[in-house]
Amino acid sequence: MTALAEQADAAVTTPRPPRRRRARHPYAVASVLFLAPLVLVFAVFSWWPILQSAMLAFQRTNLVEAASWVGWQNFANLFADPLLGKAALNTLWFTVLALILGFPVPVLLAVVMSELRKGGGLFRVLVYLPVAVPPVVAIMMWKFFYNSDYGLLNGLLGLVGLGPFPWLQDTQWAMPSLVLEATWAGAGGTVLIYIAALTSVPRELYEAAESDGASIRRRVWHITLPQLRGVLLLMLLLQVIGTFQVFTEPFVMTDGGPEDATVTVLLLIYRYAFVYGDYGMAGALSVLLAVVLGLLSAVYLRMTKAWSTT
Repeated sequence: MTALAEQADAAVTTPRPPRRRRARHPYAVASVLFLAPLVLVFAVFSWWPILQSAMLAFQRTNLVEAASWVGWQNFANLFADPLLGKAALNTLWFTVLALILGFPVPVLLAVVMSELRKGGGLFRVLVYLPVAVPPVVAIMMWKFFYNSDYGLLNGLLGLVGLGPFPWLQDTQWAMPSLVLEATWAGAGGTVLIYIAALTSVPRELYEAAESDGASIRRRVWHITLPQLRGVLLLMLLLQVIGTFQVFTEPFVMTDGGPEDATVTVLLLIYRYAFVYGDYGMAGALSVLLAVVLGLLSAVYLRMTKAWSTT
C-alpha cells in the first residue's frame, strides 16, 4: 500500500509536459491574404445579387419608386398567373427533348472520334466550331434556315420532295426546332469533355476485348459507358440544370410564340421584370426556380451517389 501511495503522489506532483502548439503553416496567412480579394469580388458580384433577388421576392418595386414589403403576396400572384403553368410545362418539354436528342449525340460523337485512326483532330475542330459562334449570331442564322418561304432547310428537303415545314410558325414544331439549334450549338464542348474522359480508360481493356473478338458495339456498351459512368451522371445533371434555364433561344428566335408555345420560365421572369416592370414577381419566380433546381440536384446526387462510385 505504501509503494502504491508513493507512486500516486509522484504522479500527482510530477508536472506534465506542456502540450505542443500546432505549428502554423508558414504560407497560411499569405494564402488567406491572397485569396481574400478574390472571395470578396466573388461575394459582391455573385452572392450579393442572389440575396437582393431573394429580397425582391418579398417586395413590390419597380426599382424607381420606394419598395414596399408585401410578404408572400408575390408568390400568391405568381401561382394565380395561368401562364406560369404553361411556362413550366414548356420548360419541362424542352428539357425532355434536349435529353432525348442532346444527351446521347455528344456521347456518340466522342466515341466515334476516339475510334478514328486519322483525322481525329480535324473532326474535333469541326465539332467544336459551333461553340465559337456567338449564341445570338447562331440563333439568327438558324432562324434564317427555318424560314418557311426561303429557308435552307425547306429548300434542301424540297429537293427530295419533302416539306415545306412550318418550323417556327407551328405550335408542335416550334419547340423541337429550338432543341435542334441548341443541340447543334452546345454539343461541341460536351464532346471534348467526353473525349478527355475517354483518355483515362485503360487501353488494355479494349485490347483484351478486341482479342476476344468483341465488336465495337460491345466494347462501347461493356467498357466505354461503364468507365464514363461518373462523368455521364455529372453531365446529365448539368444539362438538366442548363435546359431548365433556357432563355436565349426562345427569346431571340420565337419571343415565346407561337401562342406561347415556347414561353419558358426564364423568359417569363424576363417579361415580369422588363416588360411588366414587376421586379417582385420576377424575384419570386427566380427564387422558386432556384429552390426547384436545388432540390432536384440534391435528390439526383443522393440517388446517383452509389452508382457513380461502384
